[in-house]
Amino acid sequence: MTQVNMFEAKTDLSKLIKMLETKQEDVIYLARNGTAVAQITLIPKKQGIKRIGIAEGKFKVPEMFDEWDKEIEEMFGGEI
Repeated sequence: MTQVNMFEAKTDLSKLIKMLETKQEDVIYLARNGTAVAQITLIPKKQGIKRIGIAEGKFKVPEMFDEWDKEIEEMFGGEI
């Protein structure tokens, strides 16, 4: 825990944030006239959502999937 006055916080904000990011400090208190009035902490990182396989079992490929409509195929530049 570190406590800094407002002037020091304004002057050294980047340094204070770096201290949080590198885990040198868990929380930094901002003080006015020697009394803590606010605190700075890191926002926890969110766990990434697993995207691969998210729709598994939710979509069924039709049996006639390979039989394309020729007009639609032509619209997308396919061979006739």
